[in-house]
Amino acid sequence: MEQQPNLNYIHDLSGDDKEFEKKFINVLKEEIPLEKQEYLNVIANKDHLASASIVHKLKHKLNILSLTDDYKLAVTFEENLKNKDFSLNDKFLIILNKIELYIKNL
Repeated sequence: MEQQPNLNYIHDLSGDDKEFEKKFINVLKEEIPLEKQEYLNVIANKDHLASASIVHKLKHKLNILSLTDDYKLAVTFEENLKNKDFSLNDKFLIILNKIELYIKNL
């Protein structure tokens, strides 16, 4: 069964501070689409090191959204990219689309 993003980590981290949660969510809403676009640009140019760097940034957001399985895939993909292996790109794009859709609906 495919994991779905959620805000459990943010709720736990906030200690029920709704203002903190709102700010944290706004950061995600701002950063994820920009980082996704940056990823799409560098992956299109087959820049493996820049791609690995962006995957590194994005993987932490997967953890924040409680997507532990997707996080593990991102860790592997980041290492693969360092070796010019782009084979997990399609799976990573599915993850990016999933989290982007999720944050748009928050």
